Amino acid sequence: MEELSESNAAPEALPEDSPNTPEEQGFVKRSIKRIGQDQKLLFKGPFEAHNLKWDAVILVGTGAFLAADRHIENNIPHSHFTVYQAISDTALGGLAGSLAGIYLYGAKTEHRHARETGEIELETLINTFLIYAPMQLIAGRQRPDEGNNHGDFLKHHALNTSFPGGHAMFTWAMASVLADEYPKPWARALSYGAAFTVTFSRFMARDHWSSDMFIGTGLGLAIAERTFHARCNPEFESQCKHHQLWWKPMKMEVQ
Repeated sequence: MEELSESNAAPEALPEDSPNTPEEQGFVKRSIKRIGQDQKLLFKGPFEAHNLKWDAVILVGTGAFLAADRHIENNIPHSHFTVYQAISDTALGGLAGSLAGIYLYGAKTEHRHARETGEIELETLINTFLIYAPMQLIAGRQRPDEGNNHGDFLKHHALNTSFPGGHAMFTWAMASVLADEYPKPWARALSYGAAFTVTFSRFMARDHWSSDMFIGTGLGLAIAERTFHARCNPEFESQCKHHQLWWKPMKMEVQ
């Protein structure tokens, strides 16, 4: 009877069979903690003394473009929208594909620098979205071809509205991390060139006002720089070591 009861007993589940192993739970907790640290750092950043000059550039520049938005928009050709959108999609796809390729290469070959590039890139995009989304929901701005064509605010309390420019914000964030990780002149020219192409072509396609793209560019660069210098490894040949004098990286956790 003892042997029969033992044979009928349910076998213990192996650790790898569990959908939520301790290792996976630990990774999720570390990831959430890292993003929380990033967001705290990002929201404190504008109030630090060495960033006040950049705050002024963004605020004054955005205000100037807001005042000139309708005048600028009235002087843009109202044609070839699909061509500009196709150019934007091509440049965005090329930039995103390059970064995905670098990350996959790093993961497959255990190349530490390439792997760091992909991880910081993903972290930067998450940080960008967490700032982009509430700004979109609060601003609710109409696009150039919506409503009375004045770009009124507080009209659409949803994502995918006009302010800030999402294409500019995300592409400049991606380009900045890539340019910082691989600061070769050709790499910087390609990454920033792709970001400029996306921003300019989306503006010419009349998807956004000029002020949307200006503040999107500024925020994307700021978020990327802040995240990169908080997480980068100064051992690699990147901008991390060069900027150690005035950036204060957060302590890296042991994975």
